[in-house]
Parts: sequence; structure tokens; C-alpha cells
Amino acid sequence: MMEAGSKPCSTSTDLPQSQPTRWLNVIVHETPADLAALQGLLDRSYTTAGRHLLSIITPERRLSAVQVADRLTGMCLLALATVTADGRPIVGPVDGIFFRGAFHFGSSPDSVRFRHIKNRPQVSATHLPSEELAVTVHGRAVILDVNGDEAAEFRQTLLELYLPRYGPQWEDFLNSGPLYARIDADRMFTLSMPPGSD
Repeated sequence: MMEAGSKPCSTSTDLPQSQPTRWLNVIVHETPADLAALQGLLDRSYTTAGRHLLSIITPERRLSAVQVADRLTGMCLLALATVTADGRPIVGPVDGIFFRGAFHFGSSPDSVRFRHIKNRPQVSATHLPSEELAVTVHGRAVILDVNGDEAAEFRQTLLELYLPRYGPQWEDFLNSGPLYARIDADRMFTLSMPPGSD
């Protein structure tokens, strides 16, 4: 949520040239392999879309993997849906961090969303800053250990985002035990409609 946030997602249309790159004072971490995998996901997802969705997300309104990585820098507010034990979706806002081609998010270990995820990891999330941009993913949430070696690069990314805004005490917060997860997406859809494009 915004109280734990940093810079909002970039809306730059320029493309990063090398990885990792400092762009608009945040770092883009996607490697060529990450971008290739992301492009494959976008293309596979598009082929499964229904007629109605295809009538809205026309080819010229899609974003490429490079464009997605470029747009989703900084903190991107997500509407995250988890699933209750009786199958009801519950939606709430979380800070989203697009890192290495996937959305990541955090919350308290005793939050309802993480209680759901530990039992039913299926999630959906949408970044919708305006009617001009939408990025939606459907997949599974994988809980990360931000103090472990495997997530060291992601932890550093969090510090780069939040320390400038909240100061060194934010690292104390990170060490206090919040949970973070990565969304391993099965499907991902993008919609870009800049003013005047319709």
C-alpha cells in the first residue's frame, strides 16, 4: 500500500538499453533471458484470450516485454486477489515491485492475504493506474525469504526503492519479518491506450 511505497511506476516511453540499468532513478533488472521469457508469456496469453478480450486488447494496444519492463519501474500499486477457503475472491491493494519479469509484493505474516496464500497460492493482480494502462496477471504466489541468499538481489531492490523515501529505519522494518512473494504468472495481459490513440 502507499504508506510503504516509493516512486510510482514510470510512464516513460523510452526503452532501457542494458540490464541492469538506472532509469528514472530506479533500476531495471530484467536480463535478456527474463525479457525473452516474459515475451513468451505475453504471446501465449494472447493466444488464449477470448473474443471479447481480443476486441479490447487489439494488437496495437499490446505492450512488448521490453515496454512492460520499462513502464513498471518503481513501486506499482496492485489490486491483488486471493481466494478464501470457500472459493470467494478477496481483493486488496499492495505495493507491487516488477522485478526480473514478475510482480512481487509484500504484507504482514499475519495478514489475511498471506493466510490464504499459504493454503491456496492462486492469485490474480492488476496494475491499473488509469484507463490508459492495465497490466493483469493470473498465477501462483511463491513466498520468498528476503533474508536468504536466493532473494538477495530482490532485497537490494527493495532497499533501493524504499530507503530514499523512509530512511534507514525502513531496513529495520524489512528485518522485522514482513513477508514477500513473487507471482509466477500463467497468463499476463497488457493494455496501453495513450491519450489520442483511439
